[in-house]
Amino acid sequence: MHKLYDRDGHQNLFFHDLCEGAAVQANQHVIVDHGEAMLLDPGGHKVYTKLFAELASLVPPSGLKHLFFSHQDPDIVAAANGWLMVTEATAHVSKLWTRFIPHFGIDAFAVDRMIGIEDGGGKLAVGSGQVKFLPAHFLHSSGNIQVYDCVSKILYSGDLGAAVGPEYAFVEDFEAHARHMRGFHQRYMPTSRAIRAWARMVRGLDIETIAPQHGAMFVGKEMVGRFIDWVESLECGIELLEELYQVPD
Repeated sequence: MHKLYDRDGHQNLFFHDLCEGAAVQANQHVIVDHGEAMLLDPGGHKVYTKLFAELASLVPPSGLKHLFFSHQDPDIVAAANGWLMVTEATAHVSKLWTRFIPHFGIDAFAVDRMIGIEDGGGKLAVGSGQVKFLPAHFLHSSGNIQVYDCVSKILYSGDLGAAVGPEYAFVEDFEAHARHMRGFHQRYMPTSRAIRAWARMVRGLDIETIAPQHGAMFVGKEMVGRFIDWVESLECGIELLEELYQVPD
């Protein structure tokens, strides 16, 4: 477990190494404010048991009030039913996916605790603090949401900022780290137009840390700014792959 913020009863924690084997590395993030917790992108079945035990040492199951799914991928929602079965938490996800996630085996009595987030985002109280749901559609999912914690000023960016390969938890050498991000972003982000719209939006926020779901964290305003500048100028998706749209010989 790593700490991103710990002050005045408010904590931002993340788990970096709970995934094993062939599964892609994924971070699980937790916001705790005065005993009330929100778990972000909790992951799949292989992670569930370990994460539940780790989380129980921080807050009792009754203190887990909110689950958040940035989008519909299995590394985010596959174990959703487990969390909904053992807690009374409410799950928040883009309204585009509320009818699809039940295919992961959500029990009928728990479906009503899945709340659809509108395309324009929203806000939610966590303890005495507040988070904002930010639209991040097509980054990479068509229904994609990010979370901004107003207390710690951490932006949870989901797959944007992801890096696959490095084992360190915090970015220190941006140029070296960018080599691990480039291929992922060029293939998984469908268009730079969406990235540029995102960059315009987040430049209006006071961000101390960007925390993606895969790979290392960008801590400090300088590193945050470097990432935004880098990704804003990146060509990706259809801009690079349009020539592939041909019938194979």
